[in-house]
Amino acid sequence: MTSVDLAREFEVSEDTIRRDLRDLSASGQCIRVYGGALPVHAHDVPLTERLGSDVERKRKLAVKMVSVIEPESTVFLDAGSTNVAVANCLPDHLDLTVITHAPHVAAAVCGRLGVRLMIIGGKVDERVGAAIGAQALNELEKIRPDICFVGACAIDGELGASVFDQDDAEFKRRLLEQSSRSLVGLLSDKIPTRAPFAFAPLSAFDQIVVEHDIDRAKLASLKLSPRTVLCT
Repeated sequence: MTSVDLAREFEVSEDTIRRDLRDLSASGQCIRVYGGALPVHAHDVPLTERLGSDVERKRKLAVKMVSVIEPESTVFLDAGSTNVAVANCLPDHLDLTVITHAPHVAAAVCGRLGVRLMIIGGKVDERVGAAIGAQALNELEKIRPDICFVGACAIDGELGASVFDQDDAEFKRRLLEQSSRSLVGLLSDKIPTRAPFAFAPLSAFDQIVVEHDIDRAKLASLKLSPRTVLCT
């Protein structure tokens, strides 16, 4: 909501609204942004809609994320629009093996020079955009990625990383256990927010990539080690 809209609806001044939003933000009930406020809880948006939003911001995250990949690595790309951007930004000179359970990620990788693609399967959840059932978990047990790029719907200093689907949370939990290193990239809008199903504390990630202009108070709320954070 914007301050202007709220002032009009409640028939008070914008100064009054700004003071109220400051109080609500201080008590954790909203997130202050320029001109208004955002809800604390993340929104469950279908993958098809997320793929078309914030494309350039996600591309910048992806460029930073792929910079940590070492030659001849086995890389697991989890579901999510940011990881589709990662797939599109993979360099062609590192001789990589890329594994995924997400059709959109697989389509972005398929045919790339210097990249071998492996797909694990099962029934695809259209909202998540990946296979997340028993078959996918069973196939995941046989894989030991050098690094995994995990998707997250929300992230919070206390709750950790969370998503909207319980099976998706279980898949991500198992993926982190199987991988030697892990990384997640997040737009500023997701920090700090919460979704219903937590799958990992922030300490489970080796690195977290954020946008360079993220509000410093937001970043501080995550209580991360400076070595953990990479900025675009």
